Amino acid sequence: MNPYRMPNQSARVNNADKDEELKSQLYQQIGQLKMELDWLKKKLDYSLEYKHSLIEKDNSEITVKRQCQLLGLNRSSFYYEKQAEKEENLLLMRLLDEEYTRHPFYGAARMTAWLKKQGFCVNPKRVRRLLRKLGILAVYPRPNLSKAGQNEVKYPYLLKGVSIERVNQVWSTDITYIRLFSGFIYLAAIMDWYSRYVLSWEVSVTMESEFCLSALDRALMRGCPEIFNSDQGVQFTSSAFTKILLLKEIAISWDGRGRALDNIFVERLWRSVKYEEVYLKDYRDVREAAAGLKSYFEFYNGERLHQSLNYKTPESVYRQGLKQAAFTTLI
Repeated sequence: MNPYRMPNQSARVNNADKDEELKSQLYQQIGQLKMELDWLKKKLDYSLEYKHSLIEKDNSEITVKRQCQLLGLNRSSFYYEKQAEKEENLLLMRLLDEEYTRHPFYGAARMTAWLKKQGFCVNPKRVRRLLRKLGILAVYPRPNLSKAGQNEVKYPYLLKGVSIERVNQVWSTDITYIRLFSGFIYLAAIMDWYSRYVLSWEVSVTMESEFCLSALDRALMRGCPEIFNSDQGVQFTSSAFTKILLLKEIAISWDGRGRALDNIFVERLWRSVKYEEVYLKDYRDVREAAAGLKSYFEFYNGERLHQSLNYKTPESVYRQGLKQAAFTTLI
């Protein structure tokens, strides 16, 4: 046989067919792996702080970027190093947080006057900056920073005069400041209005939307509400957040700008969390805060008796409500 003889046409066609079949199989496997990876990310019911602890910076085989992708983390949040506030500002933030918990209707002017009565030399500009740092004034888009686009959708407040009669009728969310011994973090939680049951929560060292999206994903593993209510914070008005709700056909409700009491049940939750847990302890770091909050929310849901629930626990009311909904569906 001549070694320089060219393969015939049929052989070339067969080889091309085999190559195409192999490519098709590889693409199918890649698609399957991607689907399984997305599924696994949703099933990893871990806090963001725990996911951060899983990152191996010295791993020579898998880059940090790829590790973040596999865990469903935003790489920028992993590299973020929070700048420390001055000790005096941390003290002022603690006092502002406590006063806001007592009087959530106080603005920067009243807060400035109140601090001056406590003997601090402050001006409105400084107080306003600290309040924004706390997330108290920055819970909605500020003028000239988040201008509305021509096609931007605005959602109304849907809960005025609405009677809350069943579980998963209305969920709501919010963000609050949690102080540490020498710093602070942010806490987001999602609550069922009817039962006061805390469906999910997350902590973060930044006000980026990632931890709010994580809390939403975890809450939706439990069920799906008819209405989801929030303030107009950039974390909740982002397209990434609203898209999830719209895909689930959940009605979106936004509080009036700066009207914290439109979300009254979550405001009451923050008051309970702070008076019954946070103010009684000085968390040393994020890990200790996460552990303390985990224990508290387990107590809040499963043991704490609520007068408004006829001295039942949120968990018992929520589970009973799910049973009633399932029974009604069968009928």
